[in-house]
Amino acid sequence: MLWYKSWLETRWRFFIGVALLLCSAWMTVFSYPYVLKLMPLVPDVEGELGRQIRDAVELTRTFGGFVWSEWFRQNHSQLITLFAILLGTAGFLSRSGGASFTLSLPVSRQRLVAVRASAGLAELFVLALVPSLVFPLLAPAVGQTYGVGAAIVHSVCVFVASAVFHNLSLLLSTMFGDAWRPLLIAIVVAIALSVVERLLHVSGVGVFRVMSAESYFRHGELPWAGLLASGAVAAALYYAAVANLARRDF
Repeated sequence: MLWYKSWLETRWRFFIGVALLLCSAWMTVFSYPYVLKLMPLVPDVEGELGRQIRDAVELTRTFGGFVWSEWFRQNHSQLITLFAILLGTAGFLSRSGGASFTLSLPVSRQRLVAVRASAGLAELFVLALVPSLVFPLLAPAVGQTYGVGAAIVHSVCVFVASAVFHNLSLLLSTMFGDAWRPLLIAIVVAIALSVVERLLHVSGVGVFRVMSAESYFRHGELPWAGLLASGAVAAALYYAAVANLARRDF
């Protein structure tokens, strides 16, 4: 019953996420030929801006570089973060969401959080993996190839890093009685982390650096330190959510 209830609560967020991510991946694949045609028109600019433009042009010379730059570093990371937060937001304390009925069921609060977290993370894994498989499937349509192994490795990195935001919104849902505050706070935290990582050039363990798996793309090395750190933070947030809901007095 708890699994089915969790599915009912999150199914439309999940379906919308699948649809948006699949469309975004499809558009990324079929935009590549047009990007190649525009490359000769890129102006030669001096300074830092010129360096960034040249780096972007170098990346788009290969289909793999284009996919990493446009998808794993940008579109996928941004969308998966949003849907991780949406899937993790649970109405544990919401009066309008039937919280009183749920908490009165003959199950422990630990099991309640565990089922809700497991269902959300399972959906998040699908969102991380399935859209990325579009690239090896559709790359031949634009005369290119993309490895299934690379898509899977990047997807795993995306999943582990985005689980941090899923469990953060889960924890916040045990602290506030409405769905909006956990959602908005988690989004603000995600934006702040992204800005800090960019300004301080955080590498290795930065959650968005892990999500993009830049070290794997450039050097073929998995960001093990970042993966372990993200997994540890996600686990800590989950146990904090369990403890917080268990000790609340209703």
